[in-house]
Order: sequence, then structure tokens, then C-alpha cells
Amino acid sequence: MARQKASDMHPDLRRIYRFVPNPPIRFGPLLALMQAGSRLTLRPPILGGLGYRLIQLGSGAAIHLFTPAGERVRPALLWIHGGGMVSGSAAQDYARCMSLARDLDIVVASTRYRLAPGNPYPAPLDDCYAAWQEITTHADALGVDVSRVVVGGQSAGGGLAAALAQRIHDAGGTQPAGQWLFCPMLDDRTAADRSLDEGRHFLWNNSSNLIGWTAYLGTAPGAAETPPYAAPARRSDLRGLPPAWIGTGDADLFYAENRQYADRLRAAGVPCVLDAVPGGPHAFESIAFWTPVARAYYERALVWLRAALGVSPGPAGYR
Repeated sequence: MARQKASDMHPDLRRIYRFVPNPPIRFGPLLALMQAGSRLTLRPPILGGLGYRLIQLGSGAAIHLFTPAGERVRPALLWIHGGGMVSGSAAQDYARCMSLARDLDIVVASTRYRLAPGNPYPAPLDDCYAAWQEITTHADALGVDVSRVVVGGQSAGGGLAAALAQRIHDAGGTQPAGQWLFCPMLDDRTAADRSLDEGRHFLWNNSSNLIGWTAYLGTAPGAAETPPYAAPARRSDLRGLPPAWIGTGDADLFYAENRQYADRLRAAGVPCVLDAVPGGPHAFESIAFWTPVARAYYERALVWLRAALGVSPGPAGYR
């Protein structure tokens, strides 16, 4: 595989991503320090017109709940942060979640989940499922319309959201109104493909991917079988899953697995929009959110989310 260069990226992003490193997760002490920081419960600086509540779920999991002012039932987004299964925290997405709650007039529940390798599969997914159960079981008290709840996330969080949709489908009962997946981490077989190590994938490369998947699975990725829901792209029957929006860039390590999953969802009869941005690297809508290409991409994502939630069109921003 040819080595990826900054010049391969979209012109809006080249200068920014030239200096964006991969996270230092291969260094044990630094990863331990990052994980210690992720366990801190930081109260967000709440935007005007929003209420905030922290709901503890046990085992270290929690929901950061952002609710617009005014007593009424609203649609909701259950959001799951990224970090390669081994890092990250809900705090990194406070700005996104508060903007969504304020601008779309919805309830946003941002999930804090346990991290691998100390808490491998199924612990992170169990925490996300507990968050889903909390939101749907106590919907009346939380002001949530259970018929209009979308699950979403970015990177590892997008993969967990896809796995969560599969698990909820199999459990029966109330189902998500959609899946809102940004550059989702779906397939451990990507990490097992050593040919991808030669490519310089900005922000998240395949060496980091190998560390993340190994930590999450508790074994080497790419085995003949994985446990149910551990790697969403491994599921053979995708029929009946909620409609999906999958956003990615073609300079992202996950581009191929994202495109293949979208194709398989559509083949199974699941409505799916794949928004693939030429020259887009991993998580560019967060790293370079002010650039024209990122803003246009995120606005398209919001159009889909509004439709999935039954929210009237209107202006919305991010940060």
C-alpha cells in the first residue's frame, strides 16, 4: 500500500492534519495516565437554556444528560464517545452534545463506559446497553419519547453504537429510530491486516488499531470467529436493523470497512446513507470542525439526524 501523505487529504485539512499525531496508547504509562483522566467526572460548562444531570449506572458507567429547558417530551440521542476502546471520555464531546441538545431541542444522553484492557468486551457494550435501558425504562421521568431515540457515536463509539443496535434488535422491545455513526470502528479484521501498517493514516493508524482491538477482544484480532456483537461487521444477518447514517472519509483507515458495512446494510434492506468525503481523514469533523469541508459534512449529518428524530429543519451548529 502506498504511504499516505498530507497532500492526499482534502485541501481544507492538509495543514491541520500534518501535525496531528496518533495517540500514545502503545506506551503503557501514558495510556494509564490517559485512562485515569478519563475516569474523572468533569462537570461541563453548561450552555444557557440547558439542564444537566449525571446519572450513575454502576460499575463506573454513567450518563451525562443534557436537557433543554421546558417540560415536554422530546426525542433523544444516546451518544457514545470514541477513543479506540482504550481511551477517551464523555468530556471530549460535551460541546457536540450540548450544541445538539440546544439547537435540535432534544435530550442528549452521553455515555461514560469502562475502557479496555482493564475492562474488555463485553464490559463497554454492557455499559452502553445499561444506558439504553436507563433512557427507555425511565423515559417518562426523563422527558424522552422512546419512539424517537437514535443511537450514535464516533470511532470506537460508532462501533459500540452499531453493536448496541444489533443487541437491542435481538433483545426485542423498544428499538432505536436510527444509527448515527461517524467513522465507526466496526471490524477487527482491519487490525489483523498487516499490509495496512504501511499506510500513514492520520490520527488513528493500524498499529494503534491493533492495540485497541487486542485490548477490547482480549485476544488477537482476525480470528475465525468473534463473540456476538464484539465486531459489528462480523454479523452475518443485518436484516431488521434501524436505518443508518455512516459518515467517513476516504483517507480514513476505517473507510473500507465503513463502506462495506453500508453496502451490506442496504443489501439486507436497511435504509443506509453513506457520506464518504474525498480526502477526509479520521474524525475530521471534530479535529477541524471550523473548516468548510467539515462544516458541510456535519450539516449533512444533521439533516439526516433531524429526519430520523422527526425534528423540524432549522439552523444548527457545532461549537
